[in-house]
Amino acid sequence: MNLSVRVKDILNLFPDAEVSGSSQVEKISGIANLRDAKVGDLSFLGNSKYKNQVQHCRASVILLPQDYSAPPSQNQLFIKINKPSRGLAQLCELLEAKLCPPEKPGVHPTAFVEESAVLEPGVSIGAFTYLGKGAIIGSNGKIGTHCHIGRGSTVGDGSVLHPGVKLLSRCQIGKNVVLNAGVVIGSEGYGFDQTDEGHQKIPHLGIVVVEDGVEIGANTCIDRARFEKTKIGQGSKLDNLVQVGHNVQIGQNCLIVAQVGISGSVIMEDNVIVGGQAGFAGHLKVGKGAKIAGQAGITKDVEPGAFLKGNPALPFHLAQRIAVLQRKLPDLFNRFAQEKFRE
Repeated sequence: MNLSVRVKDILNLFPDAEVSGSSQVEKISGIANLRDAKVGDLSFLGNSKYKNQVQHCRASVILLPQDYSAPPSQNQLFIKINKPSRGLAQLCELLEAKLCPPEKPGVHPTAFVEESAVLEPGVSIGAFTYLGKGAIIGSNGKIGTHCHIGRGSTVGDGSVLHPGVKLLSRCQIGKNVVLNAGVVIGSEGYGFDQTDEGHQKIPHLGIVVVEDGVEIGANTCIDRARFEKTKIGQGSKLDNLVQVGHNVQIGQNCLIVAQVGISGSVIMEDNVIVGGQAGFAGHLKVGKGAKIAGQAGITKDVEPGAFLKGNPALPFHLAQRIAVLQRKLPDLFNRFAQEKFRE
């Protein structure tokens, strides 16, 4: 990583930190893990299992938890803070502003903005982007290149749409939302009636509502509702390649990891965590605070606070016991065959 940030500026980020040691390096030129860091780099201890790597680390500056007691090496600076991982995030925010400065407000000459579209102060519109009739972009909104904002759609203040986002007609994006590259919001729901003549398409007339503070990963697709709305609740974070079906209701502060598939009309309450590649049958309710392990298959309603694993999903500890017993099956069958042979 090629960067340059003064050690003085890093220290200013953490005014309450406990600082020990010293470094002749005035500027940090990279960020690396404890094992690979070299002189001039910054590193950090975010997981206690890597604690023994600190004493061998060559980084010039290391972010550490407050309970770390060993002294720094020569020409090395230790910055002890409450949560090093969170501190690193603060530093990355500072660096992001340097490495990826925001676009200046304005509309790129190659963008096409319909006359009835509304752009509030501070908006930037990237090259080859289209804004449909009646679309509204809130103040300081950032719309990247090659985006499509459909007729009557709204984007709230401070929201960011990265390149290639497709926001189809009449959908509503809240404030400070991040839509990463290739996200599609408001695509047609998957619904067909089976007839003697074949599969009859059911038009979907609803919308998608994405509330404030939501972040959605690259190439995730969220289908519009059949009549009312598909909703992603405030503060929820969806990873890359997630499929959200029509009429799904996702609560606040949910975490949904990559390649999850959520069938139509699922209701997911607040603070649910879903591991990668999990799948949900339609018309289910997932209770508040439930945890779903990766690749789980959810075919029934989930109680609040439940922790499920497996396909079909079972309570986590039961699924773990079954997995252990499955590994013992070959030995069990061998023993059974030997006993049978002796008879």
